Amino acid sequence: MAGSVQFDLVSPERRLASVQASEVQIPGAMGDLTAMEGHAPTITTLRPGILRVVSADGTRAYVVTGGFAEISATGVSVLAERAVPVDELTSAALDALVADACEAAAVNPDKDSADKAVADLNAMRAAVAL
Repeated sequence: MAGSVQFDLVSPERRLASVQASEVQIPGAMGDLTAMEGHAPTITTLRPGILRVVSADGTRAYVVTGGFAEISATGVSVLAERAVPVDELTSAALDALVADACEAAAVNPDKDSADKAVADLNAMRAAVAL
């Protein structure tokens, strides 16, 4: 596939994806970004959100709760705290992700960022229509 990058997504539980992608849409901590072939080397933290991967097989979406993305001119590697393919996500699983974020927010000294993570996860509920 011309104009592609190697995309890899892993979480502590499993490898979720390893494909040639034309673009990867990433929920970065400082804002959304799209990585494509030739992207400047970048490392970013992830905020809770939906990560989308566009490849020859179509677009796949994953809910991520945080982690890191390393972007280069030829590849994107995402190490997610937790990641679930949107097509495998259930309402109960999303409720569990939100509950975990709420627990983390309760003990996080950076109240603003913890509250933002909970709000991002709650916003995902509407985005994935669960």
